[in-house]
Amino acid sequence: MAGQSETLCNQPLRFSIPTRDARGRLVRLDEVLAEILAAHAYPPLIEKTLAEALVLTALLGASLKEKGSQLTLQTQTEKGAIRLLACDYKDGALRGYAQFDPATVAALPDDATLFGIFGKGYLAITFDRMKPAIEGGGRYQGIVPLEGDTLADAAANYFVQSEQIPTLIRVAVDHVNGRCVAGGLLVQHLPEGEEGRERLHVRLDHPEWAHVEIIASTIARAELADPSLPLEEIVWRLFHEEQEVRIEQGDPLSKGCRCDPVHIRDVIAKFPAEDRAEMADDAGDIVVDCEFCSRRFPVSLASFNN
Repeated sequence: MAGQSETLCNQPLRFSIPTRDARGRLVRLDEVLAEILAAHAYPPLIEKTLAEALVLTALLGASLKEKGSQLTLQTQTEKGAIRLLACDYKDGALRGYAQFDPATVAALPDDATLFGIFGKGYLAITFDRMKPAIEGGGRYQGIVPLEGDTLADAAANYFVQSEQIPTLIRVAVDHVNGRCVAGGLLVQHLPEGEEGRERLHVRLDHPEWAHVEIIASTIARAELADPSLPLEEIVWRLFHEEQEVRIEQGDPLSKGCRCDPVHIRDVIAKFPAEDRAEMADDAGDIVVDCEFCSRRFPVSLASFNN
């Protein structure tokens, strides 16, 4: 296996198996996850669900190589304990938050099912690629039902239904030394062994993919969420019998929030003065809340008169 070296947490690892026409990504979130979760006092069930969603976002976002490209993952639900869950990835910056009904969450068991958490709902995955449309750029969104035992199952269904790419995804969330740690594995079959080729047909039962899927399915949850286990070691444990496995370090991940006081003021300034007056509170401030980082940004009405 080429390129053996220690992989730190919060840095995705890409790998490919050329003889099997397969590719994959691994990610583990530790410090970055702790920073994102610290912005809200989530109940354990919501924390676990958001951690899983953030791992999925990192796994999918790690496929974007063009600067400025963005991946957004969002749930749309009806009468679920989680009303809204939104995560996104851009240039290695990861963020996410969840809106939920506390009373409904408190009544759920610790091992609540995906349906129990979200009710009837949908998973929307949006890719914004910063490259020419002729090369697959632009915006693309796929929406699939929230079906399966986990969010990872629903995301795998997205690739099968929306992109016809056989996909296996595994995500694990655990607590290590009192802190939430989460990891994930994504493995896909590449038709004709070439990225970017137009898919005239895809065999979901391809024998090469069946082999890779069986091997990848042996991954243990404890391995994915163990911060002391290098990601390269996981690839080695799974695929050391393959003829060739190529690995590549992804961009380091960081907690990202794009709330900027100057940008917020510039956006508000575009509204007519009478609309700004209606937005203001009794103290004469227009207060903008950032759901992602749980910060409040007051903008004084008087500042627009300068």
